[in-house]
Amino acid sequence: MPDDRLSAGRRAPVRRTAEESARVQFRRALVLLAMTVVLPGSAQVAAGDRRIGRIAIRVWLSLLAVTLLGLLVAFLSRSLFLSLVLDQRILFLGRWIVTIAAIGWVLLLLDAWRLGMPLRLPQRRRLVVTAVNGVLCFVVAGSLLFAANVLAAQNQLIGTVFASEDVADATDGRYNVLLLGGDSGSDREGMRPDSINVVSIDAESGRSVIVSLPRNLQKVPFPAGTVMREQFPDGFVSDDPDEGYYLNGVSTWANDNADLFGDVADPGLLATTQAVEEITGLKISYHVSINMQGFAQLIDAVGGVTIDVKQRTPKSGITERARDWIEVGEQKLSGEDALWYARSRKDDNDFARMGRQKCVMNAMLGQLSPQKVLLNVQGIAESSAELLSTDIPASGLDTFAGLALEARTFPVSTVSIVPPAVDTTDPNFPNVRQMVSDAIAAAEGQDEPPSAFETVTAALPGPERSDEAAAADPTLANDTDDLAQAC
Repeated sequence: MPDDRLSAGRRAPVRRTAEESARVQFRRALVLLAMTVVLPGSAQVAAGDRRIGRIAIRVWLSLLAVTLLGLLVAFLSRSLFLSLVLDQRILFLGRWIVTIAAIGWVLLLLDAWRLGMPLRLPQRRRLVVTAVNGVLCFVVAGSLLFAANVLAAQNQLIGTVFASEDVADATDGRYNVLLLGGDSGSDREGMRPDSINVVSIDAESGRSVIVSLPRNLQKVPFPAGTVMREQFPDGFVSDDPDEGYYLNGVSTWANDNADLFGDVADPGLLATTQAVEEITGLKISYHVSINMQGFAQLIDAVGGVTIDVKQRTPKSGITERARDWIEVGEQKLSGEDALWYARSRKDDNDFARMGRQKCVMNAMLGQLSPQKVLLNVQGIAESSAELLSTDIPASGLDTFAGLALEARTFPVSTVSIVPPAVDTTDPNFPNVRQMVSDAIAAAEGQDEPPSAFETVTAALPGPERSDEAAAADPTLANDTDDLAQAC
C-alpha cells in the first residue's frame, strides 16, 4: 500500500496551485470592475473587445472634458455658467446624454463582470464579485439617473413657469418685481391679492429692498392715460361713502369690467401693477403671482423652513376659535404652519401680518441653498406649477439667479406703507414715494435725509413698551435696514 502521508504530500501542491489560481482570478475580476468604474472601457481594452473599449474611453474623456470646461466657466464667469445651465436646449440634451451614459456604463460593468469569469470561481468568491458588481451598477445608474431627473425637472420648471418671451430692462439700475400673494380656487375668479410687495433689486449688486403695501390702502391713484385713471380720476374710491375701495380690490374691479380693457389678457393684474407704480414711483419690471397653497407645497418640498417665532401665533381664521398655536422660539415650520404664521391676524392686524410675511420671505432667501434646491428639485418643480405665475422670461433667469446669489451676501432692507407714517384711509402719496426713494437710496449707500417714515414716527408719541415687548413686535420687520436682524 502506498504511504498515505506521501500521497497527501503529493496532492498538496496541486491544491495550493488551484487555490492560488482562484485568488488571482478573484483579484482579476475585482480589478476589472474597478477599472470600469475609474475609466469606463479600460477593462474591455485590457481583456475584452478593444474596439468597444476604445470607443467608451473616448466618450468618457469627452464627457470629462466638458465637465471640466463647465467648472472652468463657472469659476471665470458665473453669468455665462448660469445662462448655460438654465438653457432649455442644453437641459434637454444633457438629460439624454446622462441617461445614455448611465445605460452604457452599466452595460460596461456587466461586461467587465463577464470578463472576470465569476462562474469559474468558488461559490463564496463568485457571490462576492456578483454582489460588488450589483452595488456598482446600482450606484452608477442611480447617480446618473438622478442627475437626468434633475435636468428634466429643471427643464419642466422653466418651460412651465417661465414661458414669457418679453425681456424688461432695469430702470435706474434696478429691477422692480411685483409680488402678489393670494388664494385661487373653484369659488374664486382669478386671484385676489392679499399680500402685495415690490422687491427692488440692484441690477449690479443684487442688494434688495422690499416695499410692502397694505391690502386695505385706500384712494389709490393710477397713472395718467390708463383705463383706471379715466374711471377713477380722484383715486380708487366708491360713489358710496360707506363702501371702502381697497388696493386689493383693484384686481377684482378690473376683472369684473374687463370689457373696458379691450384685448388685455389679465385686466386685474394690469390695473394692480399700474396702481403700485403710481403709489411707489417705481417702474415694475416683472410680476410674480404666488398662490399661497402652492407656497405651502414649496416649503414642504424643501423640508420646511426655520423661523424665530417671537410672538405666539394662533392657527385660525380671524373669526374662528384658536385650536392650535405656533409657539415662541426657533421653530421648523411645515408648509401649513408657515402659511398660518404668514397669514394669521386673529390676535393682530394686517401690519403685524405684513411683518411676519417678510420674515418668512427672508428665511426662505437665507435657507434655500443651491444644494437644498438641487436635492429637492422634483418637488420644487411639481409645486411651482401650483405656486407661481410670472412674466419673467426663461432668458432672464440667469440674471435673476445671479442676483439672488449676490443678494444673499447683503442684508435685506424693508419699507412698509403702514401707520403711523401713512394713514391708510387717506394716504399722502408724495410722502409714500419719498419713503420708497429714501429706502432705496439708503440701501445703495447714499447719504439721504431721514425718510418720511422716520420723520413721522419720530414726531408721533406711542405707547411705552418694555424691551421684551418691543423685540416681539412683528411690525419691526416692516421698516428696517436688516430684515434678518428684525426677524
